[in-house]
Amino acid sequence: MLFRDRILALVVAVAWGLNFPATAIALDHWPPFLLAAVRFTLLAVPTVLFVPRPKVRFGWILLVGATLGVLQFAFLYLGMAAGMPTGLASLVIQASAPFTVVLAGVLLREKLTARQVVGVSVAVAALGVIAVHRAQTAALLPVVLVLCGALGWALGNVATRRTGPVNPLHLTLWWAVVPPVPMFALSLLVEGPARVGQAFGTAFTASALPADLGLLYIVVAGSLVGYGIWSRLLGKYPSSTVAPFSMLVPVIGVLASWAAFGEVPDLVEVVAGAVVVAAVMWSSRTGRTAPSIPVAPVTPGTRAPEDTEDTEAPPVRRDAAGSGAVSV
Repeated sequence: MLFRDRILALVVAVAWGLNFPATAIALDHWPPFLLAAVRFTLLAVPTVLFVPRPKVRFGWILLVGATLGVLQFAFLYLGMAAGMPTGLASLVIQASAPFTVVLAGVLLREKLTARQVVGVSVAVAALGVIAVHRAQTAALLPVVLVLCGALGWALGNVATRRTGPVNPLHLTLWWAVVPPVPMFALSLLVEGPARVGQAFGTAFTASALPADLGLLYIVVAGSLVGYGIWSRLLGKYPSSTVAPFSMLVPVIGVLASWAAFGEVPDLVEVVAGAVVVAAVMWSSRTGRTAPSIPVAPVTPGTRAPEDTEDTEAPPVRRDAAGSGAVSV
């Protein structure tokens, strides 16, 4: 992975890490399903009006939106509303990284290098140390709910990879069109019309201002910035190269929760977090390669050479035959 792309991946990690205290603040006013519905509605309306739809089958947009949007955030927000500590939520949701690696290997037949296997294994082990250390701070149900959200994220990562070379920001905005309707329906069914009406009726009061600012951060930084960059990286590199960067999010999430809510991390968490950072950065590096002789252009059904630290391979347009995509 190129150095500038590793920096972009780190920007996403910071944006998503700060997302967790922002979400906790927003949940003080907005119930979980309604929070997700409002979040994606704020993205969906201008998207439909002003953003060109990506040139992919709408079924792929539905699939990405259903996994990244509905599954991930329905379960994540439910878990946090059920009592999951903010810092611990930022940790458990990162189970999406090993989920993604496994799903990419099974569904996309992506091969892992020895460096990636070692780096991801070390990072997962470090996350496991933090999880064991903090497990007593959360009940089982919130943990299971957030793990279900992590699985939704992983499925969304793989689905995004399968869409092929499209404008990543347009894809991010258009899959945001999918969650509002099912989320509003779930909110009315589970949270009830009275709770929904109360949340909207007091949305512009002084007491709701912190929650509204948290919601605004989630929309702008978490969605537009975070997923825009993330989709671009997934369209450029194998899922197994990009996904490990998501394991940096809990490091930011724990530190941000410490600053915002006084969730003081222990020394074990600090050391394990440093191991996560080092392992992810190491596993994302590729060795320098000698200049290669020119080869014939890539045709459907063959793989394009991956870029190295110093050079960037030209973009390759993949069709259904070359990417192995199936109809949805």
